[in-house]
Amino acid sequence: MSEQELLPIEQLLPNNLFILPVTGNPVFPGLFTPLMITDNQDVEIVNQAIKHGGFLGLLLIKDETESEEYSQENLYSVGTVAKIVKKIKLPDGGISIFISTLKRFETKQYYPSGPYLVAEVQYLEDIEDEPEELRAWTRLLLSEMKMLTKNNQIFSEEMRLNMVNIDHPGKLADFIASILNVERKQQQAILETLVVRRRIEKVLVFIKNEQNIAQVQAKIQARVNQKIEKNQREYFLREELKSIQQELGLTTNPKVELINRLKAKFKGLPLSTEAQETVDREMARFEAMDPSSPEYSISRTYLEIISDLPWKEPKAENFSIESARKILERDHYGMKDVKDRILEFLAVRKKKQDTKGSIICLVGPPGVGKTSVGISIARSLKKQYFRFSVGGMNDESEIKGHRRTYIGAMPGKIIQGLRITKAKNPVFLIDEIDKMGVSYQGDPASALLEVLDPEQNSSFRDTYLDIPFDVSEVLFICTANTLDTIPRPLLDRMEIIQLSGYTSEEKLAIGKKYLVPKSMEKHGLTKDEIKYTPAILRKIADEYAREAGVRNFEKSLHKINRKVALRLIESKPETLPVVIDDVLLHEFLGEPVFVEDEILKADRPGMAIGLAWTSMGGDTLIIEAQNTPGKGEIKLTGQLGEVMQESVSIAYTYLKAHAKEHKIDPSWFENNAIHLHVPEGATPKDGPSAGVTMTVALYSLVTGQTMAPNLAMTGELTLKGKVMPIGGLKEKVLAARRNKIDTIIIPQFNKRDLDKLDDALKSGITFHLVGSVEQVLSYAFPDDGKRSVMEPILPVVPKTNTSEIEAISKAIALAVREALSEH
Repeated sequence: MSEQELLPIEQLLPNNLFILPVTGNPVFPGLFTPLMITDNQDVEIVNQAIKHGGFLGLLLIKDETESEEYSQENLYSVGTVAKIVKKIKLPDGGISIFISTLKRFETKQYYPSGPYLVAEVQYLEDIEDEPEELRAWTRLLLSEMKMLTKNNQIFSEEMRLNMVNIDHPGKLADFIASILNVERKQQQAILETLVVRRRIEKVLVFIKNEQNIAQVQAKIQARVNQKIEKNQREYFLREELKSIQQELGLTTNPKVELINRLKAKFKGLPLSTEAQETVDREMARFEAMDPSSPEYSISRTYLEIISDLPWKEPKAENFSIESARKILERDHYGMKDVKDRILEFLAVRKKKQDTKGSIICLVGPPGVGKTSVGISIARSLKKQYFRFSVGGMNDESEIKGHRRTYIGAMPGKIIQGLRITKAKNPVFLIDEIDKMGVSYQGDPASALLEVLDPEQNSSFRDTYLDIPFDVSEVLFICTANTLDTIPRPLLDRMEIIQLSGYTSEEKLAIGKKYLVPKSMEKHGLTKDEIKYTPAILRKIADEYAREAGVRNFEKSLHKINRKVALRLIESKPETLPVVIDDVLLHEFLGEPVFVEDEILKADRPGMAIGLAWTSMGGDTLIIEAQNTPGKGEIKLTGQLGEVMQESVSIAYTYLKAHAKEHKIDPSWFENNAIHLHVPEGATPKDGPSAGVTMTVALYSLVTGQTMAPNLAMTGELTLKGKVMPIGGLKEKVLAARRNKIDTIIIPQFNKRDLDKLDDALKSGITFHLVGSVEQVLSYAFPDDGKRSVMEPILPVVPKTNTSEIEAISKAIALAVREALSEH
């Protein structure tokens, strides 16, 4: 054996301990006791402690109702170090550990260690002075405790033997304090008392209190036994038996028990006058109703739902702007404007101390983090969180509830959420508010008007409850991909916060900071097993996930990690970590979805590149025009909407009207038909911002010129050639960057939107602000002024050989003569 193994265990105690928060009462030294661990984080703390020697620091939580995640500020500084003797796994995922508690300690400082609490500790020794006096105190303590346990069945014989066999005064006081019915704070005070004599004094005070209570209880029992006669005693025992049966759920009349329970719940609720009258009336009906009646369960459910709602006023909000800023910065990358707007909203809420206010609507493409921003707001406010989606909802009863006359009637999502969160001021996240429908069952968007209007929702009336309930203190956060399909009255009640897509640089940073660690943890991989380089992450973003959000980026990482996990299980590579390079990337993800060859280019006459905004983010749009022999007809393909068809008509009319100004022969339009196509043909397209792009494509076709390279444009065109403003500029610029475009034409009215864009987003791109289509054509065709008056560009008609025509004519004449001769 080594010298270290021969040392007492107290000398082997580590200076740093994993801290396990303890609920209930503190754990004293000198005990051998089991602990049930059910929380996943606590289970992980125990596992870590076992890996590092098996020592664990037990600290009592100050306020158990404060939060589910306990911090060092919510823990007492003095606790007990324990040695884990045995661990048993339980079927429900938790564990049971047997610990031997050894000594008191006091925390000196905490170390940052991720999800675990690790502290540097100082071990505390008992202070013993005046041994003779201390022995006297110990004998007094034993004698008083024997008197208390003499006729008390709560204290077992094993406890009495353990108490007598403890020879150390401090440990004896600890043992007695652990078995007495004392408040947790008072027990913690005993744990923190190092002077043994004072500790025994405190324990004696509690023993005296218990003795006095036992004496009073004995006197009352003796007095009652003397006064009651035999019949009264029998009556008392019967009533006591009924109470015991009722407590054990063995009562023979469940309806009476239910009514009493409901009345007890309603008694403490601050109901409004109308609600109280409704409850009293329904309770009277319910009491007179037979349990076998079909309406019995309906009435019971109605009363239970009302009793479960949070009628009491909530506590005042207590959150920190600095803490909210840290949460937003930790949870999300970039989005400075969005974070500033949310912090402004929270600051006004804190300054005004008013929970009623504007409704936030987060708008942006899929995968940019709208829902997670709503969750971060709820965490910042330290509020309960409830999410429900209204996408595809076409029944207004989902919002406002069903009438109670229907079978299976239930309240709407708003009341259900309040019942689930059990709070009057939670955060409600309403997802996909732009995808609600309308049917014969009603209009859910109109039903939301009453919910989201601050002037009306103080007396929101659910159809099922049919009593007013104040939902004005609920913080509503809505999410949408586009504002076009949201009804205007509903949109007016919300404050819009736009979330745009991400650049390649932002995707790279998000991948390194959030997506890669999250995906590795999800697939059970560590940094020692797989490694991503910044170049590979950028390549994934550019060639496999070029959408506005990062959802496909994350899916690509998941796919790679799954294949690496399979490879590690089947045949472990010789060298670790597995470094993802171009070869492995191609093997795992296949051919790139977006390649350089697929970048849109307008390299022929009749082609132009436009920028479009969709609910999925920005996109580049190629427009192709081709002429054929005809008389001025226009054929459109590519599923163009009515607005885009009108843009084609405007562009065509403008060119015909200004043909001579642009040195175009007017007869061209009379001798040619135009076919205009917008790939992809299976995707519906609509919107006015393609007007200038249609004009450039037609002008390129008519004049036979090719548009300037790496140029894209956007803008609405009027019949007189004026360029009108457009929306979604940031998304369109992002789409242009993804398509390697370095010059963009935008309406001059969008200058203020251009000024708001980040410099990193605008770098490397030249913007031309235009007010008329003439300016657009000058930038799209720089050499247009050098062109002379053009000849009509007619389609090439294949020439037929003259000798062939003569041969055909002779054959026809011969056939006619033979036919005539037969007659």
